[in-house]
Amino acid sequence: MQAALLPDRGVVKVDGADARRFLNGLLTSDIEALTPETPRFAALLTPQGKILFDGIVAALPPADGTALLIDCPRALAPDLVRRLNFYKLRAKVVVEDLSETLGVLAVWDGSGTTEYGLVYPDPRLPALGLRVMLPPDLADAAARDLGATLVEPEGYEAHRIALGVPRGGVDFAYGDAFPHEADMDQLNGVDFDKGCYVGQEVVSRIEHRARARSRIVPVAYDEFAPAQACRPAACRSASSSRSGRASPFRARSRRRNESAWLFAASRAVSHNLQHTP
Repeated sequence: MQAALLPDRGVVKVDGADARRFLNGLLTSDIEALTPETPRFAALLTPQGKILFDGIVAALPPADGTALLIDCPRALAPDLVRRLNFYKLRAKVVVEDLSETLGVLAVWDGSGTTEYGLVYPDPRLPALGLRVMLPPDLADAAARDLGATLVEPEGYEAHRIALGVPRGGVDFAYGDAFPHEADMDQLNGVDFDKGCYVGQEVVSRIEHRARARSRIVPVAYDEFAPAQACRPAACRSASSSRSGRASPFRARSRRRNESAWLFAASRAVSHNLQHTP
């Protein structure tokens, strides 16, 4: 079992009597049904249906209160707090950025628990393992408690990419991609049966017409990736890949004699590709 403290992750806390109803009316997943054992992967969209923020919403055990904690990109946490406060109106909620005191530890290739932080499964894919919200200085102790080896964040990045799971701000651009283009519909990030949320009409239209303009797909090489794919000029955003060719967004993982990349593939390519389970 391996564990890595993810320096790019932060934590936003939403508490108050209306916390669940408030987030459920904004995010793409069913927050009302969330439990400590079943966190939700979700996004806050623009009215046009594009991803502004994404993250994993986790609940505290009932004995510890009613707060919901959002495991989100640390660089976007202050903007997420401002956006949620913008939507708050008269809702009885308090939104706080806890990123200065709490971080996120990813744990994979095994299971376990620890009292050093809030443990919750990654809802996107079982193979992504567990997450632990905790003070960053307790990461080493938590890893030992879990029986895991603490490794560098690059180890988790290689694991994530091998599974074909996109990362916002790296494999797709916030404010530019629809949930389908970031594979959120395949990663338990969109509930098509819940009530209204910001951008729902556009997302539902894409789902029912089955017309996502592009997809993030994993590509594995038996050897290292072709040299020309490593050139910066070859990298494009998901929205610019319209020609039926797969365009590499960013290469990350090179282990032994193989390499794994995530590509933004246009609809003509992704139609024949299936997401890695």
